[in-house]
Amino acid sequence: MVVSPGFWDGRRVFLTGHTGFKGGWLALWLRELGAEVHGYALPANTSPALWQVAHLQGRLSSTLGDIRDAHALAATLAAFRPELVLHLAAQPLVRESYRTPADTYATNVMGTLNLLEAVRRCESVRAVVVVTSDKCYDNREWQWPYREQDALGGHDPYSSSKACTELLCASWRESFLREAGVALATARAGNVLGGGDWSADRLVPDVLRAWQRGETLTLRYPHAVRPWQHVLEPLHGYLCLARALLEQGDAMAAAWNFGPDAEGVVTVAELVAQMARLWPGESRWLADNTEQPHEAGLLSLDSSLARRRLGWRPRWALGQALERTLDWHRAWIDGNDMQAFSRAQIAAYQGETDE
Repeated sequence: MVVSPGFWDGRRVFLTGHTGFKGGWLALWLRELGAEVHGYALPANTSPALWQVAHLQGRLSSTLGDIRDAHALAATLAAFRPELVLHLAAQPLVRESYRTPADTYATNVMGTLNLLEAVRRCESVRAVVVVTSDKCYDNREWQWPYREQDALGGHDPYSSSKACTELLCASWRESFLREAGVALATARAGNVLGGGDWSADRLVPDVLRAWQRGETLTLRYPHAVRPWQHVLEPLHGYLCLARALLEQGDAMAAAWNFGPDAEGVVTVAELVAQMARLWPGESRWLADNTEQPHEAGLLSLDSSLARRRLGWRPRWALGQALERTLDWHRAWIDGNDMQAFSRAQIAAYQGETDE
């Protein structure tokens, strides 16, 4: 289960979305493992942002660019000549997709198409992991966790765009990449939380902003059930999957779920109640009874395939994940070295050292 530095040392990895929340954590982890990383992404879209707060600029080479710019993306990939591509760049928010549906599809679907076409023209690439979402499934609001073979769908533009991305990847795998010797897999993770996320319209950042200001938090979907996990959990899954693709090739080229154990599947209100018990100050919230854009009410993932074939499993229970998240946030408020603090959390997750 420990990610081996010996495997990653010196490997050339092209990472899209490295200025984002998940991408920033993954960039730092890869560099800790000794990989040579080149990031390609838009400038960070929040202020503050993990990219700046953890001073990641000096840890990897970076190109600020748009995955919708096919020429620039292909030229950057070709110049770096990576062995592995990890694609995290995306428009990642459901509510934003209602405001900007065309841009959401352009980024999530056509941006991925641009990347896969660039991969086709880059002979050094051996494996690709495209990160989509647990929301790519045709959500029936049923109690059973979704499996990789379940139908794809999506009510809102974001979810639909991720289902489209899954179909695109399956088509390019069968039509082009398998024959070219490139192993392509997709990864579907649950709702992630962790230090360094300042996104708008995302629950944990909304909680921290409100309570830090002494305000009452408004919950839009208090009864919605989601699979919650610390950001390092799915990133560990992506690293396990990438290694399997590089070592076993097309045999591992498929769709994969990375979700928490059953205890991590709770309502929004339950998650906030757990955070309130950990928060050192006043913590107030109330339900917003105004009409909201549609979001799925019940969602969970079956990750037994990853457990069985990759040896991956969740490590931190929900309570631990929330503690780590709040520890990080308090350390930032106190003016700590957040790159060092983040590296220590990665080391603790790997089990190599105690914080």
